[in-house]
Amino acid sequence: MENMKSAFVAIVGRPNVGKSSLLNKILGQKVAIVSNKPQTTRTRIMGVKTIEETQLVYIDTPGFHKPKNKLGEKMMDSVSQGLSDVDVVMLVVEASPKFKLDPENMPKAELQLIEEIKNRRLKAILCINKIDLLTDKSDLLEVISAYKGLYEFESVIPVSAQSGDGVEALVTEQLRYAKESPHFFSDDEVTDQADSVMVCELIREKMLHLLDKEVPHGIAVGLERFFERDTVNGEPIIEAEAIIYCERDSHKGIIIGKGGAVLKKIGTLARADIEEFFGVKCNLKLWVKVKEDWRNRDGLIRSFGLDNK
Repeated sequence: MENMKSAFVAIVGRPNVGKSSLLNKILGQKVAIVSNKPQTTRTRIMGVKTIEETQLVYIDTPGFHKPKNKLGEKMMDSVSQGLSDVDVVMLVVEASPKFKLDPENMPKAELQLIEEIKNRRLKAILCINKIDLLTDKSDLLEVISAYKGLYEFESVIPVSAQSGDGVEALVTEQLRYAKESPHFFSDDEVTDQADSVMVCELIREKMLHLLDKEVPHGIAVGLERFFERDTVNGEPIIEAEAIIYCERDSHKGIIIGKGGAVLKKIGTLARADIEEFFGVKCNLKLWVKVKEDWRNRDGLIRSFGLDNK
């Protein structure tokens, strides 16, 4: 293809502003897990959208927060890395924030992110998400005014990752930053996530939905076996066996549940998503093991693929 172009777009923001939901909506396919709990995304995830001669490569980063353990520090490193060598940054904020819109009351994480963008002199788009939750659309003007007072954004695009409103306009705006360059991914690829990683993430997503409080944050998933075979009828089926690692014996009991009920539900929901993602049947087996304080152990963080190397 002649006149090929590419642009790298970093997606940044506080936890729970809808970065991963927005990425999935842009791509028209699920490549990043989502939940209503903070720090759902742990590593940089690349999403790819190719429109004719132009390829947009999205770098979805963990929610910017103050780290409380070594895993948190690795997550914040990945945000910093995600801002390196990009053509434009997409700062995602909420249309109806739960704080007053002045520098004295805005979250420190958000102000730090804007300061980081400013220090790196990056071109940035302000993406105001969750406009579907606004009862009075005129409230948007206050949000726009507050953020434009903090940084000279290239453009402001209100969107809803839920309904898709504004997403097409957002993508059109991002195409402006593409430069002549070969495509870094084949035109039919949508993510750099390995299939095995997607399986682990889909399992973890179900636990984020089903478990409360601290338990889901102390969970990692490791895949023991993952392959596709043909059944006796000649139909393909995925065989997957995974270990759910948690930090305490008490957490193990919660994950398994009375009579194994919670673990069974996790498996049922995850299997359905895995089958939808790969388009074939899946036989999923899950076990639970304790690895105390793994979020502060470099070797275990590395073995779970969470060090962003």
